[in-house]
Amino acid sequence: MIGERIKSLREKKGYSITKLADLAGVSKSYLSYIERNMQNNPSLQVMAKIAAPLDSNIEYLLGDESLPKLHENDLLDDEWRSIIQNAVEEGMSKGDFQVLKDLIRSNLWKKNMTERNASINEKKKTSNIIILHIDNDN
Repeated sequence: MIGERIKSLREKKGYSITKLADLAGVSKSYLSYIERNMQNNPSLQVMAKIAAPLDSNIEYLLGDESLPKLHENDLLDDEWRSIIQNAVEEGMSKGDFQVLKDLIRSNLWKKNMTERNASINEKKKTSNIIILHIDNDN
């Protein structure tokens, strides 16, 4: 039963055994044994590793009839979902989103560095004047 559920979820996500094994951090052969019910008693730790990339949980893999609610604590509201859906429909890939995120992060870093340097330069403009008086009366 565990193997069948894992295989079904894996196929729904479009993952190969190799891809899921990599995402879960388990060996491909061990995952294959589980899916073919040759390994019927994987540890809870292994099951948790496998469940996470499948957007599932251990309870479902063990036989609970209800799939976990994936969007219960979702940070995306309907507007965000619509924006993302439109971008995907226009051909934007996951890689494109990652590049865009990295670009935004880079621009924020540059802005922060510019502001920081401006603050440092502003502090450098103020100076203290020290006057030394040397008495030559020997």
